[in-house]
Amino acid sequence: MEATWIHRCYLSRLPTITNPHPRPISTSPSPSPSLQLHNPCILLHKFHHRSAMLLPLRASSSSLSFHFEDLKSSISLTNDDLKPTTPDQRTFSALDFGSLWVGLVVGVPTYYLAGSLVELGMVWWQGIATVVLANVILIVPLILTGHAGTCYGISFPVLARAAFGIRGAHLPTLLRALVGCGWFGIETWIGGQTVFLLLPLSFRQSPYAQTLPWLGTSLLEFACFLTFWAAQMGIIWKGMEGIRDLEKYSAPILVFLTGALLCWAYFTAGGFGTMLSTPSSLTTSQFWALFFPSLTANISFWATLAINIPDFTRYAKSQADQVLGQVAIPVFMGAFTFVGLAVTSSTQVIFGHVISSPIELLARISGNFAPALILSIVGISLATLTTNIAANVVAPANALVNLSPSIFTFQRGALLTALLGILAQPWRLLASSESFIYTWLIGYSALLGPIGGIVLVDYYLLRHTNLDLRALYSDDPIGPYWYGRGYNWAAVAALVMGILPVMPGFLNKLGILKSTATAFVTIYNNAWFIGFSVSGVIYWLLSQSSRSKSSQSAVDSPPMFG
Repeated sequence: MEATWIHRCYLSRLPTITNPHPRPISTSPSPSPSLQLHNPCILLHKFHHRSAMLLPLRASSSSLSFHFEDLKSSISLTNDDLKPTTPDQRTFSALDFGSLWVGLVVGVPTYYLAGSLVELGMVWWQGIATVVLANVILIVPLILTGHAGTCYGISFPVLARAAFGIRGAHLPTLLRALVGCGWFGIETWIGGQTVFLLLPLSFRQSPYAQTLPWLGTSLLEFACFLTFWAAQMGIIWKGMEGIRDLEKYSAPILVFLTGALLCWAYFTAGGFGTMLSTPSSLTTSQFWALFFPSLTANISFWATLAINIPDFTRYAKSQADQVLGQVAIPVFMGAFTFVGLAVTSSTQVIFGHVISSPIELLARISGNFAPALILSIVGISLATLTTNIAANVVAPANALVNLSPSIFTFQRGALLTALLGILAQPWRLLASSESFIYTWLIGYSALLGPIGGIVLVDYYLLRHTNLDLRALYSDDPIGPYWYGRGYNWAAVAALVMGILPVMPGFLNKLGILKSTATAFVTIYNNAWFIGFSVSGVIYWLLSQSSRSKSSQSAVDSPPMFG
């Protein structure tokens, strides 16, 4: 598989287009001797007298170096965080990617998401099947988008320049960043609540635990929130290696603690008979009415990562590592969903009522027993940290770096992301509606679906995985990704047209529109699918039209390295 991808990239390349309005896309093989210099899926090592030796992407010799300086990039388009990754930076193995996803999956929001399906009327196996199917679907864009990161060593903001233009790439990256900032605040608040709810009762009943109207929460809860916020910043400041180490070493701990919680529920409740025997409260028509929005919500749960997965796969040792490390996502999600459903069901038998919050449950289990209390704090804190840092910091930080490479580094972008997470006041957001998670998940999928459709159509159907690496870092007006003043208006138009059909249903969900047509409600319930398909098809049609009008203007591009 890996050799096939390298062979494809070796045999074909994307030429630079001289006519800026618009530019066609050509993928014809070129017999030019400079062909090898355009191959983005191999590492190029220069020797004296401008000679070169080509080596596979997997090469790891410390003597190899990728001469990014030869790209003659614009200083306004790059810095150390945006440059293609070097061989020494490609340290993520399949095990590392698997650990990353274990850390992402094992978390409080995933636990809530699983339980909510049963609360809405599904039986346990229907809830698990919905989650697994959603993640099977999601694997496709995850692996396809991740290919570009491994092949070229580029992050999502740089990849987005190919479809949206050098300047237009700010639009999808900032939209993704806004979603990340919102999620960062929400996850950090959950982490802070973990610390608060597991504090001794005397602390939680003190005057400092009383809600202040002007703040919307108590000083003690806010202090716990800031404490958890600061703990995350200590890890984030170490960069991608710090995040990798956190995910790698936390994964086995989280698996052990999850297993321990499941065993406790099983033996204390005397088995899972109640959960397994509970019938569905839904009729056939009611089930299907619930199934599709639930499927969309579960896809949206990781649709954020499906957009910016190149931010991680650019550090992969090979294509095989990024693929093998991600194919088990449905298994991870299905397993943790089962834990959430089983433990939640067992609380009915153990306590006489359902406790759907893992934080509240662990507080009940721990009581005043200090070792259990500490273990609970460590477990939920790790689960929240591993999810929040990887899923909600990397993309916004890279988006800000792409916005202004001369001002932002990864650390500065992450700091601003974290500050925006505080300003979002997640405690107010979470308290605004019981259906917040579904409104939030399906709502932002209306933004991410269209972006994903456009990027994949551009990379696979139009460019056939061939990118001009030099041009991605150049603001040359005759470059292939400059389009019209740095914007690909075909991509922008396709993005808008993919979002518009979802807006009536979204506004109705928020209560802004009192009523809307049933068709718009259906479209909203399938927002990710509709947006992905509509934007992808429209972008392909507009691009084909542009190419047919200027098919005579394409010429072979000059060597990427001088």
